[in-house]
Amino acid sequence: MYTGQETYPTRRQDPDDGAGFRARRRAQIRARRRRNLIIMSSLLGVVVGLVGIDLARGSDGLLLDDPAATQATAPSEAAASGTPGSAAAPQATGREENTPAPQPVDPAGVPTAGTGKFAYVGGTGKVIGAKGNVRKFRVAVEQGTAQQAAPFGGEVEAILGDPRGWAGAGTYRFQRVAEQATAEFTVFLASAETSKKMCAAGGLYTDAFVSCRLPGQVIINLSRWLTGVPDYGAPLADYRAFALNHEVGHQLGFGHEACPGPGLDAPVMLQQSTGLQGCKAYAWPYRGGLLYRGPAIP
Repeated sequence: MYTGQETYPTRRQDPDDGAGFRARRRAQIRARRRRNLIIMSSLLGVVVGLVGIDLARGSDGLLLDDPAATQATAPSEAAASGTPGSAAAPQATGREENTPAPQPVDPAGVPTAGTGKFAYVGGTGKVIGAKGNVRKFRVAVEQGTAQQAAPFGGEVEAILGDPRGWAGAGTYRFQRVAEQATAEFTVFLASAETSKKMCAAGGLYTDAFVSCRLPGQVIINLSRWLTGVPDYGAPLADYRAFALNHEVGHQLGFGHEACPGPGLDAPVMLQQSTGLQGCKAYAWPYRGGLLYRGPAIP
């Protein structure tokens, strides 16, 4: 019966309409979630890409896949490791790889350092001297010093065989032998720095200036061999004879000696490289066929 009022069913009153509303609502929520997920994924991709580019840049802002950037910024493995004795990667020098680096020289133009390796005189020399046990020796010259072993070996033999030398009086004989042969001692011609290291290894400190002798080693300083010492008062050939005879004298068992008197000849076992103590330079152990000596220094 009509009463004059319209009667509308509420949302609860229509179960089909309520189920459809909930379904639409769930669909809207899922769609919103998908949009949010897509937006967040896109933003995350942008951030990761920016971070990756930043990490790939070196300190100068160049990408590390740029060869120029790699060479400029990447430290060498040896330098980064901090291992004692390791060296950084070699730098270009403009020289051929096998060309030796120039060695430092002293004011007289003499190399003060070499390679630390030695070239030996080959073969066997003649016996020097007339009497006495034969003392065999080797001769070696440091490489990288512009010196040749054979000429130096010839000078060594000539000095030892001089009538005023150690083999001249019939007491000692000598013979040069090859590197691999058994020998009592070796005569080394070494640069100032190498001779300093060799002498220091045996407890003798030369300040890279004088020569020295260690058991089985007669070590001649190249700078002294080529230039002598200031105010020696005799030709370079005499100084060379003194330097060799003095150190070989130690090898034979002689100690240092003092000047026997002002104006007299210096005994060969006087340390003439550091001063003559009032004596005159004299390079030889014998004079007039007799061993010439001065007061022993304790």
